[in-house]
Amino acid sequence: MSENPIGIFDSGIGGTSIWKEISSLLPHEDTVYLADSKNAPYGEKSKEDIIALSIKNTELLLSKGCKIIVVACNTATTNAIHYLRKTYPVSFIGIEPAIKPAALQTKSKTVGVLATKGTLSSSLFASTSENHTNGIEVVEKEGKGLVRLIEEGKTMSIETKELLKKYLNPMLEKGIDCLVLGCTHYPYLIPVLKELLPEEVKIIDSGLAVAKQTKAILVKEDLLRKGNTVGKHQFYSNVDTLVLKQFLNSKNNNSLFVNQLDF
Repeated sequence: MSENPIGIFDSGIGGTSIWKEISSLLPHEDTVYLADSKNAPYGEKSKEDIIALSIKNTELLLSKGCKIIVVACNTATTNAIHYLRKTYPVSFIGIEPAIKPAALQTKSKTVGVLATKGTLSSSLFASTSENHTNGIEVVEKEGKGLVRLIEEGKTMSIETKELLKKYLNPMLEKGIDCLVLGCTHYPYLIPVLKELLPEEVKIIDSGLAVAKQTKAILVKEDLLRKGNTVGKHQFYSNVDTLVLKQFLNSKNNNSLFVNQLDF
């Protein structure tokens, strides 16, 4: 099993921000990535639909021999990972908004969370927030429309900037000094966020922490790949792969295989 790939899925291309952290930390591991862009964004769907989509993605990754699965989607983690862990024999690594590190770093005692409706309304998000934010004000904003723009490759568009201003201004008025990115698509907005936010506001995402947890589980279960060969990476999308390839910069990388697949 140690030679088998790591499976990763997301409601589109956002989880490639997590894949980049994993492949950087674990360069010898093979990966299989599913971009379920046809059904993006998950954050506007019911819990039942999110679980059904997560089951579909999990079973496809298991059919490709994946030894563990990273749910590289905050909405799928908060709504479906409990079910997945009960149902399937492999380990699952999930993603939650990085509220704990924000709570530890804030000086103003006010942090912002930009996430999808599906994440903000979940019981897991509520319990995580409650456990780590005693005495801290959390300003939540649903980033409605942002996933669609990122999926279309419009990260630096005027429309994206105007939407972000609309979501960020109420947070800034409340005095946030940390902004938690509660969706794996949102790290691709960091360049424009840095344009819009004051320098003292820290941007916090979960990518490196997820990569470290993935490595820890592989070590614990004796599933680290042996040898020093560079990992191979297969990407599957159920829409046209042009934008996915742009996000991966796959043009001159022979270790990346990007394919369109109906799933």
